[in-house]
Amino acid sequence: MSTRPDVSESAFLKAARGEPVPHTPVWYMRQAGRSLPEYLRVREGVAMLDACVDPDLVVEITMQPVRRYGVDAAILFSDIVLPLKAVGVDLDITPGVGPVVAHPVRTLADVEAIPELTPEHVPFITEAVRGLVGELGGTPLIGFAGAPFTVASYLVEGGPSKEHARTKAMMFGAPEVWEALMAKIARIAAAYLEVQVAAGASAVQLFDSWAGALTPADYRAQVGPHSAYVLERVGALGVPRIHFGVGTSNLLTLMGEAGADVVGVDWRMPLGSAIPLVGDRAVQGNLDPTLVFAPTELMTARAAEVIEAGRAARGHIFNLGHGVIPSTDPDQLKRLTEFVQSYPVA
Repeated sequence: MSTRPDVSESAFLKAARGEPVPHTPVWYMRQAGRSLPEYLRVREGVAMLDACVDPDLVVEITMQPVRRYGVDAAILFSDIVLPLKAVGVDLDITPGVGPVVAHPVRTLADVEAIPELTPEHVPFITEAVRGLVGELGGTPLIGFAGAPFTVASYLVEGGPSKEHARTKAMMFGAPEVWEALMAKIARIAAAYLEVQVAAGASAVQLFDSWAGALTPADYRAQVGPHSAYVLERVGALGVPRIHFGVGTSNLLTLMGEAGADVVGVDWRMPLGSAIPLVGDRAVQGNLDPTLVFAPTELMTARAAEVIEAGRAARGHIFNLGHGVIPSTDPDQLKRLTEFVQSYPVA
């Protein structure tokens, strides 16, 4: 963890630790996304995964929303499948589709063929994070990784899936393969986060984009322990851990118990309803991303409701309930940021 006192005293890290804050901190998932014209310019003609392994480009793209919006934290520009690509899994990100795996995982041999991740696999991450820490000054950098279930789903399905039928078929029908795969991905994710923290990331977020497809019983038995392993290893480094899933209103208690310091809440559940479920933890969220398209007065009124609800939690980090939508007006997001940061804390 960075030893710079200016970072450790930031509103974002204070909120994550449940300490009093000078203002409600705010950042956005997929914060540069495809909504910033400066992002579109630097990405023109550059494939997603190529951009993720270019340290200069990673620094530039990560910094863009910090410059544009003045958010309270930056998140490393990367992709959840990058660690797999780095260790040699044959995959690519197809525009308009998402990650596509050439040879989906079906057997124990397929799992064993995936190498463990070491820092030597991702030197570009170390370089990018160090560069960012130098540029960000007092703004903390959030490192991130995909949670084991979500990454496993890509590997088993061969790409994005709405039903996750092959994934669940393995989970229920080939439990020894499933356990081996989840354990392997968990070790890769933990190692990847450790690299980011060692290079200077001040917090981490574990994204479980597809965990909402699970029942609480299945999550508890066959998924949660692997996410808990990742969060426990990173927790040993002393940085706050955010655990976020999409459509996971029925899993919030379990996701908190997996080891989160902060539980991310998507927009489907009122923040006030989510807070009693997460235990004595901070929360992150959760304005509906489409409200940025509403009239400013309505957007800020709804944001105020989120901030007021967040007062009941141990700490509150304002965010959208999911990523920034590509067609979002950056000026409107700037207005939202300024509104949240200027809203009275008491």
